Amino acid sequence: MRFMPPSFPVSFPVSPPGTIPILIAPNPILKAKAKPVAKADDGAVRELAAKMLASMYLAPGIGLAAPQVGQSLRLIVIDLMPDNKPAPITLINPEILSLAEELATREEGCLSLPGQYAEVTRPARCKVRYLDLTGARHEIEADGLLNACLQHEIDHLDGVLFVDRLSALKRNIIMRRLAKEQRQKREDDRRR
Repeated sequence: MRFMPPSFPVSFPVSPPGTIPILIAPNPILKAKAKPVAKADDGAVRELAAKMLASMYLAPGIGLAAPQVGQSLRLIVIDLMPDNKPAPITLINPEILSLAEELATREEGCLSLPGQYAEVTRPARCKVRYLDLTGARHEIEADGLLNACLQHEIDHLDGVLFVDRLSALKRNIIMRRLAKEQRQKREDDRRR
């Protein structure tokens, strides 16, 4: 999830060391349901989570799901940077236990839909269960920005993008605008 647009365009022909390229919609991997992380994946998941955080910070963003970096695993990383200090959370096999009936609307963006934003309405609070990198089970209750970020990133694990929560008209406008901007970016990159 992207919190706010960067103050300058960030573009790398290849990913800097320690990062992974973030897939751009409409890549089909973004629409597939991710598989649960198994115990055998422990070492790989630690390395992947570290690279996902590095990629997310570089983008810049506040949340990233493994499918966004081409990995079909139920793994997300989030860092809302409270007090402008890193406080990353890694959630393995997160599952939503409950959602509030009350709704809240906030602007969302996505690292897989760069430069695209829209008002998205979601349940105002959620309760999520997950495993951390040590295998310990946790539950977290959230509202506000963390709530939206958790729901947004868990949606990615089920192949759902924030634009899928919009009307068909709004979704089509955003996807056409994204396609046009990506074509322009490729043309600009070729000219360099």
